[in-house]
Amino acid sequence: MKTIALIAHDRKKQEMIAFVKEHLEILQGNTLVATATTGKLIGESTHLTVRAYLSGPLGGDLQIGALIANQEVDLVIFLRDPLAAQPHEPDITALLRVCDVHNIPVATNVASGRLLLRSLVSGSKQ
Repeated sequence: MKTIALIAHDRKKQEMIAFVKEHLEILQGNTLVATATTGKLIGESTHLTVRAYLSGPLGGDLQIGALIANQEVDLVIFLRDPLAAQPHEPDITALLRVCDVHNIPVATNVASGRLLLRSLVSGSKQ
């Protein structure tokens, strides 16, 4: 079982829900953590158990970053909105940096998220 962080900017939340529904079979066998609104929406839409932290602008990105630094997260799917400025951009950058420092795979769009989840499936068959 892996711990997977799921984060989505406001304009990407519906895309995240669709992504989770598409990969429900893979995700339900893992521990899921998320920022507040994303976690709430995923839980309501899929009935998966999601441990939700604060919203990103209130420090949720940093809380998940702390989990990563403590080796408590195995991969991150962060659907970022590349077309909108984020007031908490330094927190986002810090989250991505801690993934790099601790060698945690991170996907920032649906295509790379699919690849990461497929690697979980193929890795568990080996």
